[in-house]
Amino acid sequence: MASKINEVTEFPHKVIEKENVWIRMKDGTRLGARIWMPETAPGNPVPAIMEYIPYRKRDHTRPYDNVMHRYFAGHGYACLRIDMRGSGESEGVLKDEYLMLELEDGMEAIQWISNQKWCDGSVGMIGISWGGFNGLQIASLQPPALKAVITVCSTDDRYSDDVHYMGGCLLGDNLSWASTMFDRSACPPDPELVGNSWKSMWIERLENCEPWIKTWLEHQRRDDYWKHGSINENFSDIKCPVMSVSGWADGYSNSIFRLLRGLEVPKLGLIGPWGHTYPHQGEPGPAIGFLQECLRWWDKWLKNIETDIMAEPMLRVWMQDYMSPHASYENRKGRWVGEKSWPSDNINDKIISLTDEQRLVEEETVSVGNKIKQIQSPLSVGLFAGKWCSYATMPDLPGDQREEDGGSLVFESDRLEKPLEILGSPVLELELSADKPLAMAAVRLSDVALNGEAARVTFGILNLSHRNGHEEPEMLEPNKKYRVQIELNGIAHSFAPGHRLRISISTSYWPLCWPSPEPFTLTLYPQGSSIILPERKPLPEVDDRISFKKPEGAPGVETTVVKSPENNWIVHRDLAENSSTLKVIRNSGTRRIEDIDLEIENRTTELYTTVANDHESPRGEVITHRGYKRGDWHVQTRTKTVLTSNKTYFRIRAELDAYQNGHRFFSKSWDEHVIRDCL
Repeated sequence: MASKINEVTEFPHKVIEKENVWIRMKDGTRLGARIWMPETAPGNPVPAIMEYIPYRKRDHTRPYDNVMHRYFAGHGYACLRIDMRGSGESEGVLKDEYLMLELEDGMEAIQWISNQKWCDGSVGMIGISWGGFNGLQIASLQPPALKAVITVCSTDDRYSDDVHYMGGCLLGDNLSWASTMFDRSACPPDPELVGNSWKSMWIERLENCEPWIKTWLEHQRRDDYWKHGSINENFSDIKCPVMSVSGWADGYSNSIFRLLRGLEVPKLGLIGPWGHTYPHQGEPGPAIGFLQECLRWWDKWLKNIETDIMAEPMLRVWMQDYMSPHASYENRKGRWVGEKSWPSDNINDKIISLTDEQRLVEEETVSVGNKIKQIQSPLSVGLFAGKWCSYATMPDLPGDQREEDGGSLVFESDRLEKPLEILGSPVLELELSADKPLAMAAVRLSDVALNGEAARVTFGILNLSHRNGHEEPEMLEPNKKYRVQIELNGIAHSFAPGHRLRISISTSYWPLCWPSPEPFTLTLYPQGSSIILPERKPLPEVDDRISFKKPEGAPGVETTVVKSPENNWIVHRDLAENSSTLKVIRNSGTRRIEDIDLEIENRTTELYTTVANDHESPRGEVITHRGYKRGDWHVQTRTKTVLTSNKTYFRIRAELDAYQNGHRFFSKSWDEHVIRDCL
């Protein structure tokens, strides 16, 4: 990624750096912070920018931290990368996401920063993913010194639009993310920074380490656990300006539409083609000069310098064009477009009806019919769905949908006579029934090219027991007709003349989401069903003026590849056993960070298996290995998490092992059961 960034070495301010500074909390716990600031800041105070995450400033994020925070510091800001309690060198134990203790620590850190002689009292927060979440959450608590936020790849709703659940369905990413944090929360601090206490700190973490997935599975509906930290509970709690950023390949683009609609403060939204990454490192490209955009934001709200950032359209997005479907792209075709406000009066509902003949037609041409359509998909539908959230470790994007469509109920339009642009969230309204009390529906909107290739544009899933909301699920009455709405993920896409629209409906989407407890047949009544598309009218007078500079940043740190990385997705079909397995390899290899003489290794293997149409056969397994080595200091962790289920409960089996210099000195295992709750 660094090769895409223009490295800037000359800045308006000379930068000094402090490798580790302790910020003491009121209970005595010390948080470790890495700081960059202008050399003159101690005598000439400047605003500060804080990034507050649990991802190890010393090593894991080190290459990327230098690029961004040194860049900001060179332009007149004090920048702090703080490791949360229980991560990196920070003391304590990390037990879960977004606990109140985490947010209170964050507010204390902001107060500490604002009181330093090198800070003028104004603080901004920036963060991606976890740091984007807690930036919004801390802003809602209104610490006086926090003046502005840039939140990247985050959400306002922890239940409905996060890695855990979607449409009331359990996401496969819930398992992979839980396993990642199970591993990360068990890693030790660096002895070079904490001294001889590193071993006792590590043992404390290991002894308190638990598989977080159990907690997340104990909350299968939108209860108070998820409402905590969901700022959509009261958008008005946020009083400072917010820039919200994501990408269409990311899992968190939907929140931008809601934030722009709900926040009552100055706000901007930006959505590119990227996955779960900062836009100056954006993959798929094109990456943009995001750090320059950030400076325009910080200068406006932290330095009171007019930069015209608020003269930009409130929402700027990448309008994607059709591309031959593939699990990875270097760049996505398209162009930038903008809307002056959101919701936009430039977006109109285009209603397209489903017909008995499995066609999609304009509503006014529909003749009433009374045929029904039925579907019971094989559990293999979804093997080519890609990741719920692309982490820019492709190939993790959806491939050609034709194989998936073979196990789905498909409705298709005639060839388009003129271009059709959509921007926003399509909504599928269905009249349906199911023959079991628990059922789900997965819906895909695809762009079908002249040669028949089908590229997924967007998708949505709904646990039908959650049809009236996520707080109080209601089981279905078998064979009773219901009218439901399935909201698909927001998207900007341009359908070309000659292409077709395709709606595909399936009763499984494994392993993107966990299957229903038993097979069921979905009956669809086409004459009462339609898709509502958010049709956009092009605005050349706005769109043609949107542009971004090329990506730039400060130089990263020098690293040496010891073992090459490997990322791959492999589908294995065992015809003798009638089983299907998706193997996901995320192997960062081994690399040495030269300036701290540290080798780090990180690899994860995920396996998702089903057998025939057996709904008690789904099995998810995630194995992680992580290691750190310097001289004769060599530590490693290994975790394994297995999730299975039957009609009644989920079963979690987990293992954690820790090694020092090749010898295992800690081992713990778990075997837990959690009752299924309308899932």
